[in-house]
Amino acid sequence: MIVAVAGGKGGVGKSTVTLNLARELEGVAVDADLSTADLPGGDGPGLHEVLAGRADPIDAVERVGSVRILSCGRTLAGARAADVSELERVLDRIEREYAHVVVDCPAGLARDVGTVLHCADVTVLVTTPEKSALTDAFRTRELAFDLESPVATVVLNRSSAESERITDRVEATFQAPVTVLAERSSIEDARRVEKPVRDVRPKAAVLETFERVARTIEQCGRSRIGSGRT
Repeated sequence: MIVAVAGGKGGVGKSTVTLNLARELEGVAVDADLSTADLPGGDGPGLHEVLAGRADPIDAVERVGSVRILSCGRTLAGARAADVSELERVLDRIEREYAHVVVDCPAGLARDVGTVLHCADVTVLVTTPEKSALTDAFRTRELAFDLESPVATVVLNRSSAESERITDRVEATFQAPVTVLAERSSIEDARRVEKPVRDVRPKAAVLETFERVARTIEQCGRSRIGSGRT
């Protein structure tokens, strides 16, 4: 199963959600933000080199701590050399090898985002409660709908008790279940060291939220397969 983690606006926590979902699903996290990589990098070739035909996708997957990651690369030259049209082939190859692929999408609605959504079996939208972030996430939701990548859940990140009051409205607008991810010190502690929460705070209450999102993704994926859509 290929899972796209998207949201439109940058800085809403897509990379954090990607890393933690890859850990919970025991899959591979792929950093598909070709110009602004956020996932921790390994020592070998990254997605830039893979998309340029200079490295094999499976060989480029590295274990960084407890998570398998295909990092992106951080050079402008690498981004220019990458052939985005190869991304579907690359993601399919990784899926065949590892079963679950969680892709960190770039911000905005550039071609790269559409390519990932087109490849994805399901989409997870990440947004904060601010109006601008919700607006951008909804635009991404419309693109995902057009590309037939169902939204498994909307992760309302950095939520406070006050912002949780809009959950019903967000669900009605996005026509998808909302998962509230409140501000937690455990998330920030893990983010600072670029690790999943489970590796840093294994008894943190927020792990129940990431587990619930992982189950929702798997249920949505099974439903999609059961409906005959591949």
